[in-house]
Amino acid sequence: MALSQSLQQKLLQKLSPQQIQLMKLLQVPTANLEERIKEELEENPALEVDEEKAEEYDEAKEEFNEPEEQYDEPDGSNDEYENIDISEYVHEGDDDIADYKLRDENYPDVDEDRVIPHKVETSFYEVLLDQLGLLNLDDRQKRIAEQIVGSIDEDGYLRRETTAIVDDLAFRQNIDSDEEEVNSIIKRIQQFDPPVVAARDLQECLLLQLNRQKEEGKPVDTAIAALTKYFDEFTKKHYEKIQRGLGLTDDQLKEVMQQIIRLNPKPGGNVGEVNKAESYVVPDFFIINNNGKLELTLNSKNAPELRISEGYREMLKEYDRGAKKDRRQKEAVLFIKQKIDAAKWFIDAIKQRQHTLISTMTAIMNHQHNFFLTGDETNLKPMILKDIAEKTGLDISTVSRVANSKFVQTEFGTYRLKFFFSESLSTESGEEVSTREVKKILSNLIEGENKKKPLSDERLTELLQEKGYNIARRTVAKYREQLNIPVARLRKEL
Repeated sequence: MALSQSLQQKLLQKLSPQQIQLMKLLQVPTANLEERIKEELEENPALEVDEEKAEEYDEAKEEFNEPEEQYDEPDGSNDEYENIDISEYVHEGDDDIADYKLRDENYPDVDEDRVIPHKVETSFYEVLLDQLGLLNLDDRQKRIAEQIVGSIDEDGYLRRETTAIVDDLAFRQNIDSDEEEVNSIIKRIQQFDPPVVAARDLQECLLLQLNRQKEEGKPVDTAIAALTKYFDEFTKKHYEKIQRGLGLTDDQLKEVMQQIIRLNPKPGGNVGEVNKAESYVVPDFFIINNNGKLELTLNSKNAPELRISEGYREMLKEYDRGAKKDRRQKEAVLFIKQKIDAAKWFIDAIKQRQHTLISTMTAIMNHQHNFFLTGDETNLKPMILKDIAEKTGLDISTVSRVANSKFVQTEFGTYRLKFFFSESLSTESGEEVSTREVKKILSNLIEGENKKKPLSDERLTELLQEKGYNIARRTVAKYREQLNIPVARLRKEL
């Protein structure tokens, strides 16, 4: 096969380093922005916060002005340093490297009063280790107990087989143990707080709690029998089988089920860092209703004010004023220029990030104006990423990056921006409504149902259709699953 050469024209799209940096910054929520800025400050000495860095500047200046005789005179190998243009870096008041502040003088005062919460807590593992120190154990037993505690998951369950723990002790701790010894220590750990931690499964977890209540003198023998003999029927809510098997009346069955329902199925769920429900959310935006006029502000409380290092600019000015410039000084100047350019790019990216966040949230606020005034989810309009992209002139992927990781605080609560996006659904009158509105009505119907006879998906479909929503049964089932609502049989109560 003969070799040949040819000319081709191709149209390609490539992202610049600045664009990549901007996209990464857009994905960073306000809660993590300060950490990201600190990383940049550590990497780039030309970027600094508002405090003066006198010591760093003095050290850098001293190094920059070292005697020239330490270095060779310029020769033909340093042609790349001959034409260094630093005019744009040494002009006084140059806007390109002007100081940058995240808030100008006209920034709303309301932002100054915002309190950014900081989550400080002890992990679930540390809570158990603290209690481990209260047991009277020798060194060998303590190491076995630590291995067991380390195997407990975040829900408080010990889902690892005892034989596997014995093997771990042999291979990792060089401890020759057996199942009997491990089980005896597990039983001692199960006396820790929270109660029944280290249970192997849900059935054991519930039975351990009931046995504790029995030791306290509470009448729970029937509940223990129900979970021991009819656990599968209990999980599937086949109450009639439990009632027949134990010979209970309706009132007795109801009392037994109430005893079991009051138990804690996740003993570790409310301790330490594993409690996901109590994680703190730092809002990126604040929307306030000021006498019917919505006011939007960007939360920049946890972002320091940035600027280009005055020390680095001064070193460039000294270089510009100097007459004799050796190779080392020129290398230093090129390094300084590179760092100042990187700092300018980062500052511009922060500016662009704020502009993109504000424009995107403004478009969302205007589109969902009625919701932000009333807080009523049924006032939410259909809205997709394309709608906001068209209003802001941004790309759909950019809007998606903003919406995926940002929160807005309103008078009615704090919401993730994704909450406001939903598809449309047609009513009998031809009006387009948000699927969020349909889900809210569906949720209200289920909350108001008779729990002894919960509404089936077919009946929910009929009720929604009576309200004018053209919706199929499979769509109702899909919305119900998205709302984390179980089927009618599992919603049944006595």
